Amino acid sequence: MTSETTLVLFGAGGDLSSRLLLPALGSLLVAQPERRVTLVGADRQDGTDADLRRTVEASFASSDASAAADRVQVRYRRTDITDAADLRALLSDVPDADGLYFAVPPAVTAAACEALEADMLPAGVMLALEKPFGTDEASARALNERLAELVPEEQVFRIDHFLGRSSVLNLLGVRFANRRLEATWSAEHIAEVSVVYDEKLGLEGRAGYYDRAGALVDMIQSHLLQVLAILGMECPPSLDAEPFRETKSAVLRAVHVRGDDPVAASRRARYAAGEIEDTARVGYLDEPDVDPANDTETLAEVVFEIRTPRWEGVPFRLRSGKALGARFAEIAVVFRPPEHVPEGFVGRADPEIIRFTLGPDRMSWEINMNGAADPLDLERETLVTAFGAGDLPPYGEILEGILDHDPMLAVRGDAAEECWRIVAPVLEAWRAGKVPLEEYPAGSLGPQGWPARV
Repeated sequence: MTSETTLVLFGAGGDLSSRLLLPALGSLLVAQPERRVTLVGADRQDGTDADLRRTVEASFASSDASAAADRVQVRYRRTDITDAADLRALLSDVPDADGLYFAVPPAVTAAACEALEADMLPAGVMLALEKPFGTDEASARALNERLAELVPEEQVFRIDHFLGRSSVLNLLGVRFANRRLEATWSAEHIAEVSVVYDEKLGLEGRAGYYDRAGALVDMIQSHLLQVLAILGMECPPSLDAEPFRETKSAVLRAVHVRGDDPVAASRRARYAAGEIEDTARVGYLDEPDVDPANDTETLAEVVFEIRTPRWEGVPFRLRSGKALGARFAEIAVVFRPPEHVPEGFVGRADPEIIRFTLGPDRMSWEINMNGAADPLDLERETLVTAFGAGDLPPYGEILEGILDHDPMLAVRGDAAEECWRIVAPVLEAWRAGKVPLEEYPAGSLGPQGWPARV
């Protein structure tokens, strides 16, 4: 049976569309040959259907999806999406649209939402918004209130591409489908959790956004707190969108800066000149379009706690940075040491550690075992398994959810507000200069004196 869907892409001429969204759409069509898509591209620039067709074909070729291009019907409309008359004219031509994707800067998205009226929108249409969702808790709430005037919450798809469907299900499956892990997934057995996402990349032309956001807002406030919520959640009754998202939001409502002390619980730094993979790198302040007055950090670390009986006292350390010496994307769950090791064993009985590596997804389990030569010698061994990559890249999974009206992977409105509430004390302390802005050479592992990775 053929599945016919329609996607309206605001910002069709932008980098996000050509570099990520359209290649992901090609991957979706390859994985689901029964699907056909009408793509309506809208942007301020003059253009034609043929121009959009060429962009689609080039993007599909980049993801080895050229054969699927004939299952996309394209139309291009020059549109100022912040103008109510332009929006009404555009949307009157697509009464059956399944999704409106705002592939535009956040300020343009907010202005477009103000220009939209509920009667312009096709019945059941999903509104897909890229992060950040507001600039603080109050602005996120205001945006959510405006969106609620347009469509029900289940028709708002706030995008977090960081954890695609496969990565989410990998974490949930390992935890909830194994009795031993679920029975020990608590403060009684777990000593600490860390979530780290370090990159070798620097700004790569993103100063216009990044210099006003920084590592805390760009990664921790959005992506990594969502990972924390999945790690800390109770078992949801099902993986349907609403119970899953409610269980995740319940965790975020209980998250606070550790000890309510943002000065002691946070660190920040930015990169200076250095070398990455034998290539010289200028310091952050010498990057194009950077304003030194912003005091923007490129490396951030904050320790949080989840104030529930399950997680009482367990530190959750979240860290992300740019222009570091190695890409490192990992969740580490460190268990408490054994209560008693019989006399006679030689060597250390270090705590077990379960690690989830993101991209490619795999899991390792570090345990103590008897030595091969002498069973009384304790040795450290690591068991490793790889997860399946899934049929789709993260943005392909996002587009599937939008077109199929399934918001499971979307960030719910209250969760977006909670993430701003959680980091607000840290942002306030940093703006007041209470936490020093340290430096690290590009290509290093960060400032000296920072805690080592687990």
